[in-house]
Amino acid sequence: MTRSIAWFEDLSKQEVGTAGGKGANLGELTAAGLPVPRGFVVLAEGYLAAMDAGGVRDELRQVFQEVSRDVDDSAALAAAGDRLRALVRSAGVPSELRTEILDAYQQLGVEVAVAVRSSAIGEDTAGTSFAGMHESFANVVGDDAVVERLVDCWASLYGERVIAYRASQGLHDEPSIAVVVQELVHSERAGVLFTADPSTSDRTRIVIEAALGLGEVVVSGQVEPDTYIVEKDGLQLASVRVGHQTHRLDGVPGGTVARIDLTDELADAQVLADEEVLDLARLGVQVEAHYGGPQDVEWAIEGGRTYLVQSRPITTLSSEVDGAAAAPDAGPEPQVLVEGLGASPGIASGVVRVLQGPGDGHLLEAGEVLVAPMTNPDWVPTIRRAAAVVTDGGGMTCHAAIVSRELGVPCIVGARTATADLTDGELVTVDGSTGIVRAGAIESSQPAVTGISDRPAGPEPTGEPLATRIYVNLAMADHAEEVAAHPVDGVGLLRAEFMLTDALSGVHPRELLARGGRADFLERMSASLLRITRAFAPRPVVYRTTDFRTNEFRGLEGGEQFEPHEENPMIGYRGCFRYVREPDLFELELELLARVREETPNLHLMIPFVRTAWELEACLEAVDASPLGHHRGMHRWVMAEVPSVVYRIPEYAAMGIDGVSIGSNDLTQLMLGVDRDSAVCAELFDESDAAVLDAIAQIIRAAKAAGITSSLCGQAPSNKPEFAEHLVRLGIDSISVNPDAIGAARRVVGEVERRILLDAARHDGT
Repeated sequence: MTRSIAWFEDLSKQEVGTAGGKGANLGELTAAGLPVPRGFVVLAEGYLAAMDAGGVRDELRQVFQEVSRDVDDSAALAAAGDRLRALVRSAGVPSELRTEILDAYQQLGVEVAVAVRSSAIGEDTAGTSFAGMHESFANVVGDDAVVERLVDCWASLYGERVIAYRASQGLHDEPSIAVVVQELVHSERAGVLFTADPSTSDRTRIVIEAALGLGEVVVSGQVEPDTYIVEKDGLQLASVRVGHQTHRLDGVPGGTVARIDLTDELADAQVLADEEVLDLARLGVQVEAHYGGPQDVEWAIEGGRTYLVQSRPITTLSSEVDGAAAAPDAGPEPQVLVEGLGASPGIASGVVRVLQGPGDGHLLEAGEVLVAPMTNPDWVPTIRRAAAVVTDGGGMTCHAAIVSRELGVPCIVGARTATADLTDGELVTVDGSTGIVRAGAIESSQPAVTGISDRPAGPEPTGEPLATRIYVNLAMADHAEEVAAHPVDGVGLLRAEFMLTDALSGVHPRELLARGGRADFLERMSASLLRITRAFAPRPVVYRTTDFRTNEFRGLEGGEQFEPHEENPMIGYRGCFRYVREPDLFELELELLARVREETPNLHLMIPFVRTAWELEACLEAVDASPLGHHRGMHRWVMAEVPSVVYRIPEYAAMGIDGVSIGSNDLTQLMLGVDRDSAVCAELFDESDAAVLDAIAQIIRAAKAAGITSSLCGQAPSNKPEFAEHLVRLGIDSISVNPDAIGAARRVVGEVERRILLDAARHDGT
């Protein structure tokens, strides 16, 4: 007889295949005598039996396996997800299973409030976390509500992100899901406990995050929680960082959750007393000892009693790697075929595939070397499959370089004759550090590709406190969770145009709107953006609104109908002025940000390429008139990349701008009159030129005088330690670097700040 329901006390971690990671772990914690609220699990067998009874199981399996073969087709993925979820809902809950579930629910109490939480098979294990991908519901009350939320959890098994994630993890078999029904802790305080530091992989420390009310505000990143660090040796409290909490969530009668705004006093008050922190740490030590490895634990406090409501392995800890790569085997140096600018580090071998445009991207097989005249944002799906990228044109700051660095794909730009000198099927080795393409394959034990997760040679990045904040530049959601695990203070530059072309599968946004795809735009973009904001929460994510350039976006599907032809698009119809001329697209983007910010208020706005005060004033009026304008605590930034900003910072600050982010790539090209994408003039492009440095110094000083924040998000700090040192000595508030430069930037900034303090001490001593 099929077992459909099991109580926590009857489960253990060995039953992850039927109770899912969450359910099995709650059973394991209960069996270990740890404080877990009562509950039961509707097992995967119950879900599968329901789908069988509804006559939809075979179709679910078939549709899922078909779509999981190619999750890069966003339109097909969305259609399949809709179909799969509709099938689950049409099947519903058979009467016998409904009776069994409600009998168990009533054993918990009469009309008791419960949490109904997805527990997918394969979830919360060491290899796959599925974090935040499936539905969970708090404060569910009553028979009908419990059954409805159960079906919602089942349907979430086929969310688009879940399907894509399963495919990326090689989970192509028929998926199934269990659902936890657990007494709700009416938490006065709640949060998360890590038995190892997830940002530095330090296993000697426990990190505890705490907030008022339900723990959902911490897990979803809605507030900035308190952070407590405890040394495991002797359980000593090492540091306390009190956060800022705008609101709390409380369960209210009727099975809903209410948001309660906090007074200024409560918003900045410490959540836990020192002894409470140490009590939690002791529980964490017990959980880790029981499992034999680092754990991510959710906890809640009600009436002075602490409960554990979830535990799972920490999946983001780095393993030890050697800093030095193996030396190549001795032998003659392979023939140099092409040379260009090394734009994204790493070495990879593969056969050449020469493509003239993104429309040919389907011809590239996974693991081949993409060779093209130039790449624009619509090449992103193709670059994902490439072992390496080589382009005829472009500079260090072109899109091919930016995307390749973020995806961890070796890249050479400005190779000039690559499409002529390299031929389809030719086996080559691309060195993205030196800019050289050689004949043949790698003949060494050096890793073929170095990406974001690979450590640079030299000391490990540390989490030492810095006065200068270190942010990271991002363009897509692919590696958000991985990058967020590094010791960074947030995302200083999120380039919207890359996300847009990726999420919309190469369709021009106006073409999508012409097809009636407004809701589709919001759904796809919000899914990508939430993946980033959730990963970094509560750290800030500064979203730079789409900086269309006509030459790039003409290549998108339908783009020729909407994009004018320009001789000099770099200084043409783009940025702030475009929002003034096309307010409907800007309003749509603001609606997107408001939607995402409802769930993750760590998102902030940055407006690019601001030439004049009247343009900025018009854009800010549009922001105020939009749903985004009503959000408290949202910061408004402008990019400082047009030289006129040097003179206009006082005006911009008076308009309510909170910060400026120096785009040194554009600022350099406009100060020196050099097209940043030009391979011919690449040697003239120098962000360290005296004129550029003077403009940057004036911007930083003007920002300080106006009482607003200054940052820099160009390429130079990622490549040149001396440039980063110059910025720190000027007193810049933050620096935003590429993901692969985080460790180097932290080391340089730390060394400079220590020297500044030493110099000041010596001066005071004299």
